[in-house]
Amino acid sequence: MAPITVVEGRRLALSNLEKVLYPATGFTKGEVLHYYATVAEVLLPHLRDRAVSFLRYPDGPDGQVFFTKNVPPGTPEWVTTAEVPRVEGPSRMVLVQDLPSLMWSANLVAEFHTHQWLVDTPDEADRIVFDLDPGAPASIVQCCEVALWLRDRLARDGIETYAKTSGSKGLHLLAAVRGASSERVSEYAKALAVEAEKAMPRLALHRMTRSLRPGKVFVDWSQNAARKTTATPYTLRARPEPTVSAPVTWEEVEECRAPGRLDFHAADIAPRVQDYGDLLAPLLDTDTAGTLP
Repeated sequence: MAPITVVEGRRLALSNLEKVLYPATGFTKGEVLHYYATVAEVLLPHLRDRAVSFLRYPDGPDGQVFFTKNVPPGTPEWVTTAEVPRVEGPSRMVLVQDLPSLMWSANLVAEFHTHQWLVDTPDEADRIVFDLDPGAPASIVQCCEVALWLRDRLARDGIETYAKTSGSKGLHLLAAVRGASSERVSEYAKALAVEAEKAMPRLALHRMTRSLRPGKVFVDWSQNAARKTTATPYTLRARPEPTVSAPVTWEEVEECRAPGRLDFHAADIAPRVQDYGDLLAPLLDTDTAGTLP
């Protein structure tokens, strides 16, 4: 029988704690749960009031990996859910609002993915995101070059940008915005991606065409579509090792000369939070959100 743990008054059955989920390092499910408990203070504000899609990998990244968007069977009644608009019709999804919900979700063994809008205002985007994806032999080093150009370009429109690793090969740029639909934000993001390609034709690419991508950085603007989700800050990723989508400083981006410089694992995050706090906390301040030109 799975051990019962009480988290802030909620009873949770946490299963298979000794199961190795990351064979390359021996990282167990119990360590996954410990990681999320440790970073909950900085992670929860980025999850709260956002419908969550779970990319589940219950047998590790080498096993079956699948998305769960609807409320999973067996979800406790105290976990908050909400009806959200979807192309195929309204759907009920999970909201991770507190520590018990976070630990219940972590027990599913899943990456956390969220939309660029809050569940109460699905018609208005509150984020703009760029997913910078390198095509080999390009790496995160080249992503950083593109990121710096985009940071400066967005600043000219009065939009302050923040960076995090994808937890995989690339880099994510995020900014808080207000007063625009997801469609309008997507249009703006695409225009900047096209502009980046014109400014750096040997480095940046705004089209997804696979044959064009080797050696370049694909500036994926499409993540801003209302239906799309992006890996939430601080989520573990379903990769061979327990890598994290970790916030980084612009100084780290500017100084990145080798891919490993921005490779962060679960054990790295608590010390970084102690040193820096939440580098993405400004995204949560609606008073400083930018407006699209």
